Amino acid sequence: MRPGTLEVRDEVKEHTPEKIEGVAKTVRELLTKMKDTSEVIVDLAYAALMFDSKEIAEEVKKLEAEMDTLRYEIRIRAMLAARTKNEAVQLSGLLQIASAAASISHAAADMVKLLDLDIEKRPFLSFVLRDAEEKIRLINLSERSDMVNRTIDELGIECNTGMRIIAIKRGKRWIYDPEDHVRLKAGDVLIVRGTEDGYEILNKYATGERKWPEDSNEEYREEE
Repeated sequence: MRPGTLEVRDEVKEHTPEKIEGVAKTVRELLTKMKDTSEVIVDLAYAALMFDSKEIAEEVKKLEAEMDTLRYEIRIRAMLAARTKNEAVQLSGLLQIASAAASISHAAADMVKLLDLDIEKRPFLSFVLRDAEEKIRLINLSERSDMVNRTIDELGIECNTGMRIIAIKRGKRWIYDPEDHVRLKAGDVLIVRGTEDGYEILNKYATGERKWPEDSNEEYREEE
């Protein structure tokens, strides 16, 4: 179950907003980025626990730091924008949204701290994650797959399989919440979320066992 009501943390560390690549120009864009990142970070936290991956856990911690930087940037922009009390009241709602999104990232970072426990002290994790309707899985993209060198948009992956790509590990590089224009490459490791049936179908495409449908807009098909 995903984190529900979260305690907002008010501490602000020293941040350097210029470190955010392609920093957004408006508070709305920053909030959109925080919303998208908060969804990805929770999925990655679950993935770290499912696969006992310290590497994914480290990525969760990096995203948590980025969320703090984004929240700080929103605060600065909001303070500079508010010229009257009424404007300050209106902007306070946006600050609450930013704090809520940051709280989700803190909760995700707290989740991956469970990996610091001895494995025998966390046997409940497998039961909690196993019963989820949508599961998070890893898929290796084979050079034999005709998904290689095609974009996510061209393939229509979610339409055809019901699976959503959360992140792509390409060598030592991570691509989070990849855009539709991202082109897949042989050797990519896909972190995906969806049903068991969807995973089985996508995995067959990724290994090259099954050819990708000619019509990329074809509706999701069940195994016969």
